[in-house]
Amino acid sequence: MSEQVTIHGEVDAGFGPVADAFRRNFRQHGEIGAAVAVYAGGEPVVDLWAGHRDRTRTRAWERDTMAPVWSSTKGMTAFVFAEFVSRGLLDYEAPVARYWPEFAANGKESITVRQLLDHQAGLAALDRPVRLKDMADLDGLALILAEQKPLWRPGTRHGYHPITAGLFQGELIRRVDPDHRTLGRVFAEDFAAPLGLDFYIGMPEEISMDRVATLSATEGLDILRYERDLPLRIGIQLYSKRGLSFQALNSPQVGAPARAARREFVSVESPAAGGVGTARSLARVYGAAAAQTGELPIERDLLDRLASADTADDVPAEDLVLLTPSRYHLGFRKSRGGFRFGTDKRAYGTTGYGGSFGFADPATGLGFGYVMNRLGMAVLDDVRSRNLRDALRRCG
Repeated sequence: MSEQVTIHGEVDAGFGPVADAFRRNFRQHGEIGAAVAVYAGGEPVVDLWAGHRDRTRTRAWERDTMAPVWSSTKGMTAFVFAEFVSRGLLDYEAPVARYWPEFAANGKESITVRQLLDHQAGLAALDRPVRLKDMADLDGLALILAEQKPLWRPGTRHGYHPITAGLFQGELIRRVDPDHRTLGRVFAEDFAAPLGLDFYIGMPEEISMDRVATLSATEGLDILRYERDLPLRIGIQLYSKRGLSFQALNSPQVGAPARAARREFVSVESPAAGGVGTARSLARVYGAAAAQTGELPIERDLLDRLASADTADDVPAEDLVLLTPSRYHLGFRKSRGGFRFGTDKRAYGTTGYGGSFGFADPATGLGFGYVMNRLGMAVLDDVRSRNLRDALRRCG
């Protein structure tokens, strides 16, 4: 059944196709509530929201509604790493153990910062069961992380680290920050505050949960209505509860994805998958990066390196966890195979479980952000996000 909605917000002249695609997503692709934003450098050219922020469609999606964005968080974390490299606190090619000596245990002594960011470290799942309460105990968690053995020889393959990536990355930032700030605090102070973002990695208690959209799993006939890119091989592993994909997607154990909009989840810092925010905030950061406005605490040559078309990634294309060709570069995704975004190979960003997406397009100076609350089932390329990206490309 199609959803008739009123689209709220503003669109600059020339960007009407994005608004048309946004409207079609509600009419044809089962959107419940969503927002999309595009920034040209530091200025919004698309800022739209519509629908409802709850499953029962009783509460409207407002201008300041946020949503859990799962792995779209990884892009914000990658920007924190770029800042620290710019400041000389980290080197992408240095061993993690240079900054965190205990990390060297059990065959991890040669893993570099870049390999940790680019899912080549073999640390996609933990041997010990870890839950949300364990993730909040950073000192105790660091001991568990340091003892973990790689699941494959680091640097030889890549396999998506859905949640564990952020745990290791967060501890590394805490080790090298002069004030030992957590990664979430670094992002809040160095990015969110200066840019006026509504985006949190570890949402403060004073932010009301009423602002956070309730997520909805796609089930039953809605799968047949709206999903065309089902991850069958991953689905088999999840159903049988066996295989690397199952291990990675369930480590740590944080609960069903549709239950992410709860205080227990959003208050814990999970730098790979725990961010909550608006489409506007994603687009704002990526717009500043794409146009190199000088607003980010990242040097221009480093932003050029993020946009490099040559990722120097010589590992096989097949992702051991997502079971599809993938390309990673300094913590961001790049286009690969049938998954394309942006104008050319310089574009970089991160997708999130269910369909959210943020990316920078250096060729145009545009930043894109999309968040929603119906969780799609595509591995990477959710049809709703793809529709919006394709429409944006036509605006050029």
